Amino acid sequence: MDYNKYSGKSASSTSPIDVRHYSDGTASVLRKAVVYTGLRFFQRSDVLYQLTRQFCHRFLPAYGDRTVDQMVQAARSTKQNIAEGSSDGQTSTESELKLLGIARGSNLELLEDYLDYLKGHGLEEWHGNNPRFDQLHNFCRSHFCFADYELLLPKMNDEELANMAICLCHQVDSALTKYIEKKDREFTTEGGIRERMTAARVGQRESQRQIIERQAGEIAALQAEVARLQEIIKKAGLSGNSGNTGTI
Repeated sequence: MDYNKYSGKSASSTSPIDVRHYSDGTASVLRKAVVYTGLRFFQRSDVLYQLTRQFCHRFLPAYGDRTVDQMVQAARSTKQNIAEGSSDGQTSTESELKLLGIARGSNLELLEDYLDYLKGHGLEEWHGNNPRFDQLHNFCRSHFCFADYELLLPKMNDEELANMAICLCHQVDSALTKYIEKKDREFTTEGGIRERMTAARVGQRESQRQIIERQAGEIAALQAEVARLQEIIKKAGLSGNSGNTGTI
């Protein structure tokens, strides 16, 4: 059985749940898999993790400051919980929403750590009135892979790196908030795994009924065609006998 090929069609048009099917027609209770590595807010969370490791290594003491571990763990938690939540979403929307919520909380915790660093070191948080803000914001908005940042980060000072991280944190939070709302609406409409199991079983029975009805129709059509051909053969045989009799 091929577990990767789906028809993508619902077996019952009256069901709000999109019951997917394997290539052999068997209904599936699994939701469509989310390729989390393709989610831009996940990609940005990976940038944040790599950026935070560099920031802590360069600008925070190696020993005696718990902030280092807290910031690195918060950045890692954001990324890892997006990955785990997206994977768990195939079987449990509840788990997906919980883990995505944890990811959002970790991202906001990281944001506060960067803001605290700027305040504690007398550095400026860039806003719309700062000429560097728009340039930074536009760069982060159009670049979401670590490869886009890798050569740039070592050349930046602590104020620049912190503001870049803050910008990315805001963008991740905005995207995650919208994504969680989307998943919440899907859960309200489709329910959890139990509802999907019920819909899949109903859909499977519906598919089987449709197959039986289609096959019955095909059999009836074949029977009608056989009867028609038999009638043609019968008439052709009688016509031939009549001609032979007339000749003799």
